[in-house]
Parts: sequence; structure tokens; C-alpha cells
Amino acid sequence: MFKRIRDAKTGLETWETPARGQLLLGVPLLNKGTAFTDEERTELGLQGLLPPETMSIETQSARIYETFSAFGSDLEKHIYLRDLQDRNEVLFYKVLYEHVEEMMPIIYTPVVGQACQRFSHIYRKPRGLFISYPNREQIGRALENSPIREPDVLVVTDGERILGLGDQGAGGMGIPIGKLSLYVLCAGIHPATVLPVCLDAGTNNEDRLADPMYLGWKHERITDSRYDDFVEMFVNAVYRKFPNILFQWEDFALKNANKLLARYRNRLCSFNDDIQGTAAIVVSTLLSAVRASGRKLKDQTVAFLGAGSAGTGIAEMIVQAMTAEGMKREEAISNVWMVDKDGLLNSSQKGLMDFQLKFAQPLEKTSNWKLQNREFISLKDVVQNAKPTVLIGVSGQPGMFTEEIVKLMASNADRPIILPLSNPTSRAEATPADVLKWTDGRALVATGSPWGKINVAGKEYAIAQCNNSYIFPGLGLGIVASEACRVTDSMIMAAAKALAELSPAAKNSGAALLPDLKDIRSVSRKIAVAVGQEAQREYLAPQCPLEELKDKVDLKMWIPRYANLKPGSGS
Repeated sequence: MFKRIRDAKTGLETWETPARGQLLLGVPLLNKGTAFTDEERTELGLQGLLPPETMSIETQSARIYETFSAFGSDLEKHIYLRDLQDRNEVLFYKVLYEHVEEMMPIIYTPVVGQACQRFSHIYRKPRGLFISYPNREQIGRALENSPIREPDVLVVTDGERILGLGDQGAGGMGIPIGKLSLYVLCAGIHPATVLPVCLDAGTNNEDRLADPMYLGWKHERITDSRYDDFVEMFVNAVYRKFPNILFQWEDFALKNANKLLARYRNRLCSFNDDIQGTAAIVVSTLLSAVRASGRKLKDQTVAFLGAGSAGTGIAEMIVQAMTAEGMKREEAISNVWMVDKDGLLNSSQKGLMDFQLKFAQPLEKTSNWKLQNREFISLKDVVQNAKPTVLIGVSGQPGMFTEEIVKLMASNADRPIILPLSNPTSRAEATPADVLKWTDGRALVATGSPWGKINVAGKEYAIAQCNNSYIFPGLGLGIVASEACRVTDSMIMAAAKALAELSPAAKNSGAALLPDLKDIRSVSRKIAVAVGQEAQREYLAPQCPLEELKDKVDLKMWIPRYANLKPGSGS
């Protein structure tokens, strides 16, 4: 076994390793490649196994970037970086750290979507744990085999709703791997303490089932009590093995996401990033946007396209933020209009899920509307009659924010707030260039995937990526550093407000609504402290002075640099 020792003052690490020679070069967290010194090569049995020149990590990083830049496609770049992560994890994060704005879209959205679709074809080396239904009696043994011995954060998916791409089965493992890479990159959670997990409950994706290279369980998805019992077995096994872990649910289907969150949020230190993390980043972006427009959130009327777990999660947090500004809850809900595939959520609809019911508008509110079809009230109908000032897309349906709808939005407000958030970019409800063109540059825009800066009518606009990576790494850091035992709505709201305070648009009307990704570490630190303070306020974390909390956060923030290695038996 390996033993990690960290100097509390300097943050420098020393690892005692029983591995030597070629075996040591195969340990991603300890492999330094050509950066091993001559002394280390002698002591650790590496003489002759590496070229003679000793290189700094900076030189290694430059070489990696040179190769990275030569690839022709983003998927090839993704595969190359993932291969680097499996060979030399410290160097992987060093390269990401130096090129965060360029490489974050490559290791996560939007490229991770392609990687999940191609997972079985681009698979190289194992990472994390695959827990399959046929082997459900072996969950405890699988956890014993975990390569991460003392995890702080676990991200789990069952692969049924990957981004806007649907059921990818075991290929969904690309999402937990990518998410945890962002925990490390953006917030400094140590890579030796993050564990990706895929719960393989089968797949209903016919292409995957017919693919001879598909690596998952080739069986239709289990449902009902079999599925619930499988998840329960997994949760109980994790809790027995790692009782203090932060547990993140990721990319579960609509029918399961809210159910699992409600079932386990008071039993585990857990949250669902699709529901709560997405809600937090959207509310933070809205708070930034309304400040930039000189108004308050409670003054807004909000329309949604998409009323699934993500949409209703965002809507609930918007309602909470409005009530914090003095509105009554009923009044706040009345300002939220949600449109799904069956039209406006309303009181006459049948088959609405429990989490949708509270956002179903009384049908009588539309009695004076001019409608072509009263059986199906469309997004256009809502924008034309309810006159929203905010339009949010979480539908996964590209092009649904048409020129007509966007121009109607522009007639409702001087500075309409329009957020086409569906991932990847191919699923976005509109492009930011079109939104700005159709509103003569008046719209405040943020998107789910990166678009960078765009030029419309000779003017340059910075487009914020309304991506959960601004929220969940800092949230996780705050929970881990403060030793919180639960994740509450108040802690997530604290994260949203902390991020909103850093909005460049608050100081410059032409700036982006969210900070530059190059500043993500300092953003995550501020969020972590705010989350830790809220956890203490709710008595869900040990009490300590603010400065001590900040020190705890700083101590948890790992920097990608090579550790000292020495031979040992470990422990």
C-alpha cells in the first residue's frame, strides 16, 4: 500500500511507495516520467528505464501542449488528455491548470458527450468502479478493491440521461470521470480522494446493445423495485465503507433523479448536481444579470422550455431567491411559467410528476389569452401573453428559441435575459450570436456550453458559460473542508450568492455575467468559505472561527506539483 504524508505548513507531499521500477511508472499519481531525478532513479529502481535527460514539469507540460495542439479533432484531444491522466496524473492537472479555458471544454462539456457515446471504442485503462446489476452481491468486494482508499468525493451515474444525449449505459462513466477532474482542477480536491462510479443497470439504447464492442451489461434497463433495491444496496455498502464521503448523483433519468435525491439527502451527505448545481449556477447568473439590468430578481417573470428535474430544480431555487427578496412564495411561483413537450404546465394536465405539480399554472390565468390551440399552449403563446423578461432553455431541443420568440422577448424588456442552457452545443436552444442579432445586442446571454467571445454587428460580446463547474467544485470543497455532514438548500444558495458577487457585469455592462474560467480557483475558494459558513450556521459542521475555516479550505486545495517519493512498505 501507499502512504501519503503532507506538510501542513508548506503543503508539500511525500509518498512512501512499495512500487519500484516499471511498476512505479504505472502508478499515475506517482509517475513523474522524465522528471524523476537521478537520485530518485537510483533509489526507486528506475535507472535505464527513462531517457537520461531530467526535465522540469514545466518543460513536460510544454511538450504535452505541443502534441495536444497538433490533433485535428476535439475528440482526439480528449482521448489524448485522458491517456495522459492514466499515465501521469500530476502532469495532466498541471497542463489543465495552465490552459484551463482551452482545455476544460475538451475534458468536460461539450466534448465529454462524444466521449460517452464512443466510450466502448476509445476505452484504454480502467478508472473508478463499475458496479453492475448481475454482480450486485459483490458491491462490498468492489468497494474493497477501490483504487482510491480514502475518498472524500464520490460521483455516481447510471448513464441513463447523459447531457442531452440520452441513455448511454456504461458509457456514461465518462461523466463521473470528467466531473471529478473538474473537482480537482477547479477547487483543488486531491486526485487521490475522488472516486468515479458507474451503476450499470442495463441500457435501453439499441445502438449500444447491438454494438459488439459495448463494454456494459447487454440487457434492457431494470426498473421498479429491482432498480430501487440495487441503488439501496449500493448506498448502504458505500455508507458502511466510507461514512463521511460526499456523494454526488449525476445524470440520472427524470423518473429517478428527484426520487433518489429526496430519499437519500437526509441520510447521506449528498446532492444532485443536475438538479441543485444547475439551479445554483442559473440563479447566480440571473442575480448577476438583473443587477446588470438595474433591477431585482423579484421583478422578473420567468419562462422555461423544459420542465424536467433540471428545469423544476432551477425554478424552485428561483422561487427561493425571490422570497428572500420579500415576495410571498405563491406570488413567486405565479411568476414562473414552465413549458414542456406537452405545452404549458397547467392545472388541467394529467400525468404531471409530483415535482412538476407545484409549477402548474391555474388554467384560468390563460382564459383571456389569444390562443390558436387551447389544448396545447406553446412557448410562443407564453412569451406573447405572460410577457416574461427571462427565458431559460433546458429542453435538449436545438433551435427552439426562434427569431420570432426572441424578438417577442425583446419587446417585453429593454434587456431580456435569455439563457439557452442545453448541452452540448448541438442541443442549444439558440446560438448567442443569433440571440444578440435578433435583439440588437440588448439581450443578456449565457449558455450551457462554451462559446467564448463573439462579434455581432461589429461589437464584441463576452458570453458566459453558465456551467455547473462554477458551482459544484467550490461547493464540494466547502463541504469537505468544513466537514459538513449534510448538503442543504441554504448551503447551495450560499454558493450561488457568493458566485454572483464576483460577476464582472456588475462593474462593466459589456462584460460577461460570470468570471473568467482562468480565475476558477479563487472563485471556488470564495464559494467554499461561504458554504462552510452556512454549514456552521446550520450546525451541520464543527464550529470554528472564520480564519480557521479559510485555513481549512486552503489546506484542502491541492496544487499540481510532483511529490517527494521514498521507498517504503506503506500502510
